[in-house]
Amino acid sequence: MSELVECVPNFSEGRNLSVVRAIVAEISSDRSVRLLDQEMNADHNRCVVTFVGEAQAVVEAALKGVRKATELIDLRRHRGEHPRMGATDVLPFVPLGSTTLERCVELARQAGERIAGELGIPVYLYEAAATRPTRQNLADVRRGEFEGLAREVGTNPERTPDFGPHAIHPSAGAIAVGARMPLLAFNVNLGTKDVEVAKRIAKAIRFQTGGLRYVKALGFELKERGIVQISMNLVNTWGTPVQRVFALIKDEADRYGVPIVGSEVVGLICQDALIDVAEHHLRLENFSRDQILENRLGRRIGATEQSVAEFLEDVASAAPTPGGGSVSALAGALSSALSDMVARLTIGKQKYAVHEARMLEVKAAAESLRRELFDLVQEDARAYEAFRAASRLSQRTPEEIALREKNLVEAARNAALVPLRTAEACVRSLELALEVATVGNVNAVSDAGVAAWLARAGAEGAAWNVRINVASLPVPERSDLESRVESSLARAKELLDSCVAQVARRMNAE
Repeated sequence: MSELVECVPNFSEGRNLSVVRAIVAEISSDRSVRLLDQEMNADHNRCVVTFVGEAQAVVEAALKGVRKATELIDLRRHRGEHPRMGATDVLPFVPLGSTTLERCVELARQAGERIAGELGIPVYLYEAAATRPTRQNLADVRRGEFEGLAREVGTNPERTPDFGPHAIHPSAGAIAVGARMPLLAFNVNLGTKDVEVAKRIAKAIRFQTGGLRYVKALGFELKERGIVQISMNLVNTWGTPVQRVFALIKDEADRYGVPIVGSEVVGLICQDALIDVAEHHLRLENFSRDQILENRLGRRIGATEQSVAEFLEDVASAAPTPGGGSVSALAGALSSALSDMVARLTIGKQKYAVHEARMLEVKAAAESLRRELFDLVQEDARAYEAFRAASRLSQRTPEEIALREKNLVEAARNAALVPLRTAEACVRSLELALEVATVGNVNAVSDAGVAAWLARAGAEGAAWNVRINVASLPVPERSDLESRVESSLARAKELLDSCVAQVARRMNAE
């Protein structure tokens, strides 16, 4: 599977649309990178861009965006409500799918070193990429903002950058480059002009000052609207759900006699975070995500309602599923379908009457095996999605790390067992191919040969998926699965050799 990474750079420009468009155009100039979202806020004078792609393509796209922002944004003339220290203020890399947070740390350091070397901008690594504990929190890194940092870099050892010159870039400032898990940028607007109310509520809810875990918050004035805002980053909506944050803000706002006039999501939000809100406030009982229509419709990988063209498009996309495991199962299903066809072309022919009973059995077995392997196309994708979900679990406490590791092992076990079933089913498909190649209708003997090669390819491909997933399992369990898959491959080779020999014999004889 390819490494899928999300990047969410924050640029210090939220008023000049032409500047934002120029930056976005640079980022999206590589068609292998997919632009997901862009948000501008005039009060904050800031824009947030979200894009995804394979690891190295994302790094290159990010560097293009930083380069263009350095060219077009001058912080000496920048004013806005949101804290900032750079033209490109923040550049986080976020793991998706099977990509690890550790891999994103590598990307952050790679990007940071290049930004410093190629653009002469001091770089501070933060969150998971931080080189010292005092730089894990972005607020600590950005303290003093552009103006304060300009005075301290080069004089205060604590502000020495991780990469780049010991002096701030005159117009582009400095940049925080990091790696983190997905977060939600969430703002709540209050019906008052008193910014002190927003600041006090922000202090009450943020974790750093005694509030809710996984919440970062600041209070701002939105002058154009005549209201104030609590601007937040919710860094783990599983650990601290959105509705809990909103409820505490409302409780605090009621103390000051201030109404909540609205809320907003900046950038993208995980579907589960919104479903959690609905589930909580509707007091749903025995509710399952599987009841969501779009989720049910989305389960079309390998399903009968998906066309071949759609499946091929999905395989060719940058999404990690459907991948090699699903394609291997499909190869096995096609093999069984061809053996079924050869059996049908044999049944009822006087020339092959002596083999009729056996061909009827082969036909029934091929039909059943075709359905089994076709179901495995979808099961393989689901198994991998479950592994992705486990890898996204929070790792901020020892308890959460232990729970994540447990879920990862369970998901890896299933992700290995599904392709093992595929490999073993492909062996059975080879057995059917050998039968129809030996006694089936000679006019379709080449189809029997194609069936054999497809089944062998399916077994080999499935074996690779077993091997890559068993690495996360305990040694005794790993050994058992590896032994089973090697046994299947040995049998598959033996059957293919016999089938090829039969096809060659009968084609030459005729």
